[in-house]
Amino acid sequence: MSDDQDAVDGQSYDPDAEHAFPDERLNEVLAFVERDEEIRTYLDAQNVNPVARMRYNDHGAKHVSIVRNRALTLYELCYEGGVEFNGAAEQDLDADDEPVIVALAATLHDIGHVVHRDEHPYYSIPLAADLLDRILDEWYDTADAVRMKGEVLHAILCHHTEETPLTTEAGLVRLADGLDMEHGRSRYPYERGGRGINTVSSQAIESVTLKPGDGAAVLVEIEMHNAAGVYQVDELLKAKLQGSGLEDDVRIVAVNTSDGGENIVERIEL
Repeated sequence: MSDDQDAVDGQSYDPDAEHAFPDERLNEVLAFVERDEEIRTYLDAQNVNPVARMRYNDHGAKHVSIVRNRALTLYELCYEGGVEFNGAAEQDLDADDEPVIVALAATLHDIGHVVHRDEHPYYSIPLAADLLDRILDEWYDTADAVRMKGEVLHAILCHHTEETPLTTEAGLVRLADGLDMEHGRSRYPYERGGRGINTVSSQAIESVTLKPGDGAAVLVEIEMHNAAGVYQVDELLKAKLQGSGLEDDVRIVAVNTSDGGENIVERIEL
């Protein structure tokens, strides 16, 4: 199972590697998700409205794979950095369940796009709820499945900046969603003539790197080749970080590497 690790510079989540946290249940769930036909179909179908019909950035399987990878990488870096997680703990679930919540929410957060791009987080809730009933039954008894379902749905809802995450797990998914910003994400709308600010600003982002921070659990380094990338960082990503609960645990630095003369913006730090 691969989570598009070639799309992520620096540290990324490898199911076959050793991890600082219990990963057996997580890796079983990831394998289940990878081979499930219904989930795979949703991830393909959910891209039609935003990309084919609205010329918006990618919200399909590639986006989900990158978001899930980055969410789990953030989880591991935060775990190693001593960040406290409260979602599973306050439901009397196990620490093993924290990354499962993160992974399932990251996988299903955008399936509401099959209904419409507008208000999609709210459409994602009933669709994901049906899938979760079947997925969670593989590993949990009724009571724990209900609690897990609630935590995953909370994280799905709160990837939307209009909603406030109440758990660290939800905050990670929200931030990871904002970290899929490189130029590849806007390839299709750009090739079809889309020149909106989301498309143009994404085209300016070269790379996103996740690594242990100095003074914070996580350092996110973003490389952009022109000032258009500022919109991705200072508008979209900043909105994801604010209110996530991770403001003190994640440091974000964006650098404009263009050598074409005087740069309007050379560096942004969140």
